[in-house]
Amino acid sequence: MKDVEVIAPGSFEPVRHYYTRVLNATIHPMVKSFLSLGPDRLATRFCHLNPRVDRDALEEILYYEPKFLRWAGADLFSVTTAAGLRRMVVIETNSCPSGQKSMPLFSDHEEDGGYGTLISEAFAPLLRASKIKDGELAVVYDKNYMENSGYAAAMADHFQCDVLLAPFYNSDNDPPVKYDDGVMYVRKPSGEWTPIKAAFRYVTQKPWNRIPIYSKTALLNPVVACIAGGRNKMVAAMAYEIFNAQYGGSGLTIHIPETVRDVQKEEIPFVVQKFGGHAVIKIPYSNAGQGVFIVTDSNQLEEFMARDYPYNCFIVQSLIGNYEWSSDGTVGKFYHVGTVPNKRNELYVADLRMMVYRGEQSFRPIAVYGRRARTPLRNDLNGDTAPWDMLGTNLSIKTGTDSWDTESSRLIMMDRKDFNSLGIGLDDLIMGYVQTVMAVCAVDKMACSLFTSKGKFRTKAFMSLNDDPPLLEELRVE
Repeated sequence: MKDVEVIAPGSFEPVRHYYTRVLNATIHPMVKSFLSLGPDRLATRFCHLNPRVDRDALEEILYYEPKFLRWAGADLFSVTTAAGLRRMVVIETNSCPSGQKSMPLFSDHEEDGGYGTLISEAFAPLLRASKIKDGELAVVYDKNYMENSGYAAAMADHFQCDVLLAPFYNSDNDPPVKYDDGVMYVRKPSGEWTPIKAAFRYVTQKPWNRIPIYSKTALLNPVVACIAGGRNKMVAAMAYEIFNAQYGGSGLTIHIPETVRDVQKEEIPFVVQKFGGHAVIKIPYSNAGQGVFIVTDSNQLEEFMARDYPYNCFIVQSLIGNYEWSSDGTVGKFYHVGTVPNKRNELYVADLRMMVYRGEQSFRPIAVYGRRARTPLRNDLNGDTAPWDMLGTNLSIKTGTDSWDTESSRLIMMDRKDFNSLGIGLDDLIMGYVQTVMAVCAVDKMACSLFTSKGKFRTKAFMSLNDDPPLLEELRVE
């Protein structure tokens, strides 16, 4: 495991914080144009193409001031129906999204790119509002060293001070990060424990079991953003439903696969049958492609049912695949648009990661990238190709306890070469941005509802949403 590092100002080196392919890439003009559009112009274009949308309601969302989730990402699928109804569907919201190392620079002379923007426009305001004035700055992480070291270097440059880059692994019996009376402490290389007044948090694996819900140290983002939907698909589904009920009359809807929440293991075969035998089963609290099970036949369902799992509750969603074998839900059958066919006439399932942050006035997109599946999308499920190889897009590969690798060969960058293969345009990017911001707002509103007016966490209310005893035992409610 890595040790705590002291990152000094002037340490940012692009070669350490971007994929090699990204260093030599030129951002696609359409993506650059999209990132240049302000919220007013984005709203005007979106409402022009969706005339039933109430512009006031849309602006309320784009200018929403979050209390907890100021930086997030959403994974989106571009889907369609046989009648040509195209949508950007939210697969999940991520409260610690990756993306900077995959993003070509907006301006060649700004080498820290989105790293610097996020620190200056999202983290710095958080620090100014911090209740702790004495202490140091830190970046705490449990994966994605390339990006987190970039954030630490950008933070050191912005504040012109040393920043502690601290690993915080779930499996570490003596981690260099701890909490005392709500204050985060980091063990410096000298062995001294120092208080942290604000930290950039990229702790992704069960962060709630070592970071308390009440943190006096300012965090981007607090752990409640995870349990309210940023890393909890169960509560996220409820957050989306509440949002859609609240804004349905304004023409705004978060599009997600048809979802059944709070499913006990023994109930899963019946829910899968409801979706015609094709479904996706998810452990709600996993991420990075872990805990996702695609079922397209009885053998796969039997294999799933034969295993033991650490939690009691699951979610089951309709399967979005090829038109011939997608789930037929209550709103119809959606299937993947897929990439532009290559020279072998093959097309692939691909997703789109949209990363946004709340700046001084509104939510802004800051990074975009795509990921394609390992094998081409087939018209049938016969043969040796596993459904996951055709549908799974996540690049992370777990190689051991708290050890990860990345299949960067499947990365689709927003450069002049890769972007065209996605087969999407400016309006798809705008739609993805609006879907992402709505999902982020829904999760933040859910997080707000989990506290009383006096700031006390409503444990019973959370249990009513997510009554899963193994999860509740992991929460640090202090």
